[in-house]
Amino acid sequence: MTSSGIVIVGAGQAAAVAAHALREHGYGGRITMLGRERHRPYERPPLSKAVLVAADEPRLDVLTHESWAHSKIDLLSGSDAVALDLVRRHVRLADGQVLAYETCLLATGGEAVTLASVPPGRPGVHYIRTLDDARRLRAALEGSPRVAILGGGFLGLEIAHSALSAGASVTVLERAASLLDRFVPRETSAWLASQMRAAGARLLLGASCSGVHSLPRGRSRLSTSSGDLEVDEVVVAIGLSPNDALARDAGLQIAPGGGILVDASCRTSNEHVFACGDCTSQRRPGQAAPTRLESWQNANEQARTAAAAMQGAPLPVPPVPWFWTDQGRHNVQMLGLPASDLEYVRRGDPANDKVLWIGHRACVPLHGIAINAGADLRALRPLFERGRPVRLEDFQLDATNLRAWAKHMQADVATTASITSL
Repeated sequence: MTSSGIVIVGAGQAAAVAAHALREHGYGGRITMLGRERHRPYERPPLSKAVLVAADEPRLDVLTHESWAHSKIDLLSGSDAVALDLVRRHVRLADGQVLAYETCLLATGGEAVTLASVPPGRPGVHYIRTLDDARRLRAALEGSPRVAILGGGFLGLEIAHSALSAGASVTVLERAASLLDRFVPRETSAWLASQMRAAGARLLLGASCSGVHSLPRGRSRLSTSSGDLEVDEVVVAIGLSPNDALARDAGLQIAPGGGILVDASCRTSNEHVFACGDCTSQRRPGQAAPTRLESWQNANEQARTAAAAMQGAPLPVPPVPWFWTDQGRHNVQMLGLPASDLEYVRRGDPANDKVLWIGHRACVPLHGIAINAGADLRALRPLFERGRPVRLEDFQLDATNLRAWAKHMQADVATTASITSL
């Protein structure tokens, strides 16, 4: 058995940021990182965009060469953790090796949700979760193939735009009647659909796939609720499942909807085990149940929080959740979290490709959506952080100076809070 230290299970974004943060907090012991892939930790957002279409593959490393060297990480790539012993405090690998730990950090991420009717490994079928997955799809996009994308979420739409720019003929099938109906208001959903069609994609809403049948020359026929569809390549992008099996088998508490349950410090139900990133579920202010946030920001922030907690350092202030996606030539950013009971007010016109929505409850901003207006949304962040009612009438007027309005609303909120406290 190897000597104790901190063992990080996983070698993605959250794992790398946590290891670097541990060194920044002064941890001088051994850090061992276990990764299934053969690559150093890399950024995943470009997998559906630049990796598929850029002339040269972008640099994806989470840490620079200097930061990696400073962090002094013992990376065991191509390794798979198969058991976590909470009593003996060790991790057992598939090859029989056993690693003892003082503290363990689970950053195991997630796995692409699969369809039994479209199994992974089948010729012409793609699930995009890893760099190698994206490289295979990039090669498949050569020669202007016909591509079916199952799933109209953020990932599926990003891949669709990339495939179109590579010259492919693209059909997107989405089971729901509208795009991203759980995340954006109807008006935003309609804009996304219009942009997808304007880019040249065929969009089938309310459509599902019941099977894939092999055809000559490597093609496939999809049996769908909208009729048969013949394609060269099939991409499945229907969501992410938290990789929580190791924790579940060890007896750690798992949230009802999946994901390793962690507290505000990213500590699990065992005092010596922490978790961060896509594999976790966490209780957040304003949320009735633990939720999972699958985002670049959340992976980074939870990693820094876990590292601080492991070293007994002050915890960083939790930020308002933030998410972004590039949809073709358009940048979409979101601040806060959606909810079914929110009312939305709009500034700008979607037809002009620059628009901002605020989703609110009793005039308290809770969810912001910006299309090509990320700087404007960032100016509103303090209003989301304060969580108090604001006057939204002027927000909707194009003549209103948005930054000045936001500062005025902040001062208004601060004055009201001061008076209330007297």
